[in-house]
Amino acid sequence: MTPKNLLERIEQVKRDGVTELDLSDEGITELPPVIGQLTQLTQLTQLTWLDVSGNELSSLPPEIGQLTRLE
Repeated sequence: MTPKNLLERIEQVKRDGVTELDLSDEGITELPPVIGQLTQLTQLTQLTWLDVSGNELSSLPPEIGQLTRLE
């Protein structure tokens, strides 16, 4: 997945108010800081599940800490 595609996917999740995001096995090497914007998708929903397994991440952005509802 290209960085542009990743940003588009995050924006789509944000627009749709999805509470789960599966980014597993996408060849991602870096999560963009905008991932933290998924902390509150709508007034009632927040991202509760995020799968980034099977990627080439060496670190996570500090903004990941804003996702306080992850289970």
